Amino acid sequence: MPRMGFGETAEREDLLSAAVVEAVERTSAYAGSVFLRSRDRRSVVLAATCGVPPSLLGGWRLIPVNSPIPVALAYSAGRTVHLADAEETMRRYPQVAMALPHAFGSLSVPVGAGAEAFGTLAIVWAASPGRGGLSKAERRRVRDIAGRLGESLAALRARTGDPVECDPETAPVEVPAPSASAVRVGLFDWDLASGTVTVDDQGCAIFGLDPRAFDGRAETLASCLHPGDLAAFRAFGRAATGAGRRAAQRLRVRDGMDGPHATDATDADVRYRTVELWGRAPEAEDARTPTYLVGAVVDARAGHLAVAAVERLRDGLFSLAPDGQVTYANHSALQLLEVRSDTLLGRYLWDVLPWLSDPDIEYRHRSAMISQAPGSFLASPSRDRWLAFSLHPAPDGVTGRVVPVAQPPPDSPPSASSTSAAPAPAPATTPARMGVMYHVLQLGSALTEAVTAREVCEVVSDQLLPAFGGQQLAIYVVRDETLHGLFHTGHHEDFLHWLEGVPLHAHLPGTETLTSGAPLFIESQQALALSYPGIPTGGVSSWAYLPLIASSRPVGTCILGFDEIHQFSEKDRGVLTALAGLIAQALERARLYDSEFSLARGLQQALLPHRLPVLPGIRTVTRYLPGTRGMQIGGDWYDVIPTDSGVSLVIGDVEGHSIAAAATMAQLRSAVRAFAAVGHTPGDVMAGTNRTLIDLDPGLLASCCYIHLAPEGDHAHAVTAGHPPPLLRHPDGTTDVLHLDVGPILGVERTSVYPETRIALPPGSVLALYTDGLVEEPTADIDVGIDRLRATLTHARADSLDELADRLLHNARGSPYRADDIALLLTEFRAA
Repeated sequence: MPRMGFGETAEREDLLSAAVVEAVERTSAYAGSVFLRSRDRRSVVLAATCGVPPSLLGGWRLIPVNSPIPVALAYSAGRTVHLADAEETMRRYPQVAMALPHAFGSLSVPVGAGAEAFGTLAIVWAASPGRGGLSKAERRRVRDIAGRLGESLAALRARTGDPVECDPETAPVEVPAPSASAVRVGLFDWDLASGTVTVDDQGCAIFGLDPRAFDGRAETLASCLHPGDLAAFRAFGRAATGAGRRAAQRLRVRDGMDGPHATDATDADVRYRTVELWGRAPEAEDARTPTYLVGAVVDARAGHLAVAAVERLRDGLFSLAPDGQVTYANHSALQLLEVRSDTLLGRYLWDVLPWLSDPDIEYRHRSAMISQAPGSFLASPSRDRWLAFSLHPAPDGVTGRVVPVAQPPPDSPPSASSTSAAPAPAPATTPARMGVMYHVLQLGSALTEAVTAREVCEVVSDQLLPAFGGQQLAIYVVRDETLHGLFHTGHHEDFLHWLEGVPLHAHLPGTETLTSGAPLFIESQQALALSYPGIPTGGVSSWAYLPLIASSRPVGTCILGFDEIHQFSEKDRGVLTALAGLIAQALERARLYDSEFSLARGLQQALLPHRLPVLPGIRTVTRYLPGTRGMQIGGDWYDVIPTDSGVSLVIGDVEGHSIAAAATMAQLRSAVRAFAAVGHTPGDVMAGTNRTLIDLDPGLLASCCYIHLAPEGDHAHAVTAGHPPPLLRHPDGTTDVLHLDVGPILGVERTSVYPETRIALPPGSVLALYTDGLVEEPTADIDVGIDRLRATLTHARADSLDELADRLLHNARGSPYRADDIALLLTEFRAA
């Protein structure tokens, strides 16, 4: 695979930076990020940020593509996800709200070219009360930016190979949040021999000159200075050129005037500000004294005055960078915190001061930055001292204030730090960070949606491998005191195949981690050979063996494999150990579900007819699809009943999903057969079945459609009890919805009457009976689903009745979240 050179890398970085900055500046957002797909397409990786440092995002730097969160959905589904505020985020994406419980809104937009997805562009804004999120124009603007970025990345790839994917190990591009600069810098080139000087526009502005009118003379610059600094100005030039070294000089420049043109102003009217001149003479090609110098003029504006003013305050003031590092603390803050400046600057408050090591302090800073809302907390550095902290955020950082306060009363709310009278001891280990908690929350949330053991294994694979950089994952479960492979993913087919069927008492890493209950981390093949000689490596260099133990019983072992040597940090070990417990509980629950599900489905299949009768002039085909969610069985059924007066086609659906529904279904099927066998008319069969259901009194209702074919086979009589209407495909392929006279649903009224409808059945036609699971959709009316099925039946090829049935169920088979069962009965009428 081609690799990008320095130029191509810089070009891609420029594209990402420009896109994320434009998205932030052209909306009311304060921060943005660009995520690009990983090379294995399993994850999207943080590639660029503006306003939010990567350290503040914690575990969100690498996100599995099938995670139910906006950034991943925008990439995988190719749709825009707009969350106006924290309430909508909690309602639609509780996983995000759990990991980032702050007040913010967000917009996630796919980045790609054509039908190919490259990643996601996301922005966030402060969610104030009453605000409805971004306007349609702002959302359209961000989509346009994402579209241009996708096209630019595609064009860059066409020239350089494949620069679209992002390596998780590559540091993302960081663009600081826009903020007012406290320093102006102008550049100049001064020819001392001729007295001419070239100054850029910023330099002219510092001297109070119009760049277009500046005459390029050093005397003009000198006229803008305080008269007492003219000698220092000339000495600066001589020092820089004469000694051949860098020189620096502070000078006073006219402020609020129009440079040298303010000749009528009196000394009392003129104000000055201090600037600094830095310069040096370039190295000469010969031994002659240089005659010119290059340099810069620096105007710190009111920076020096502001620092002096802050230092005079009795309140403690400090400044935090967006990631939480201390960038400034005045003298009062250092005294109150009892720390030296060189110890505090460039570090985190919660790392330097033991009494602020509570993870909630970091949470307060994170909350202030993400929600852009002020926050406050109390902390106690010693037994009799309390300090009140307040945090005031902006996109480029946080200004903090700390003041001493009296000890809070006993019934006051708890502080963000330790509430005990004695200072809290320094923790033995680093407090848990939000990045660590993200993995626990994300996997735990995803596992709650996994039902079967296969789904649990796929969730574990999708979450763990991208999060920790592994390439192989296997799950072995305990059965009859031996290990058996349940799941494997990765490109090494022989990964851990030697674990299959080994007893739990074997001296192997996969068994010993289970018997000891402790995870096992092996960081190299040498370490593996030292502890377990003779074990095949399977092309893997590092392993993590996680014991899956639920309710004190061994469930199995989860093994992560790494192609390259992987050093497991203390954080990695702690997180993986915590996740092993979640995986074990989910897997045990799923295996129980699988066994009960298999038993329930077996019972339901036993209640349906195993073989349909072969009858002259007609051919029947049936299909039954169980629902994909939930363990309980349903009450759908179908039947074909030969009688002395013809053939009866039946389809029905008992409400609910339970053993009671299946039992009621079996009883109704028997009742229909009994009434049809004695020669009752279709209306009487349905009326008798209705009375039977009421007499059984199961507390359930049922729908049913009953069609009796006359012996001559060219027509039929149909009755329906609240069931979806049949479809009739004519020999020419056109399909009609048969609008029958509808009778009441079964189980409501004992005296219900069911009118018959005569229908024509020409040779070559196909009759379709089905249950509502085939046509119902949560977001659409059932009539829409019926018409969609009619259109499918019209246009589907009918080379065989089996093929036609499969085509009608094609979409239903592909749905992973089908809540209801589906029964389908197709009948083809042939010429006599």
